[in-house]
Amino acid sequence: MPYVDGFIVAVPKKNLKAYAKLSKKAGKIWREYGALDYREWVADDVKPGKLTSFPQSVKLKSGETVVFAWITYKSRAQRDRINAKVMADPRLDMKPDTMPFDGKRMIYGGFAALVKV
Repeated sequence: MPYVDGFIVAVPKKNLKAYAKLSKKAGKIWREYGALDYREWVADDVKPGKLTSFPQSVKLKSGETVVFAWITYKSRAQRDRINAKVMADPRLDMKPDTMPFDGKRMIYGGFAALVKV
């Protein structure tokens, strides 16, 4: 059964180019280890809500934008194996002080398939 990791982050607009460069590199590494798909999307129509919203979820600050992303796998077991390899890969520098976004405000999780139309 397909499995998806999803995440959203707040990225300073001035760092969007650096973030895209890191994402392309990360996506290639995830795909190299077996992920089926790696996608990232920048906010185009995400207004602040009264109770909840994408901007509120990441505590969006002035000068930032929201990035929404997902990685698709064949299964949860495959995802666990791939993520272990990716996180150990020295090509991917994921230290908090070198990332072009605030990782403390990242929201992420794994999702099992529910509906496919």
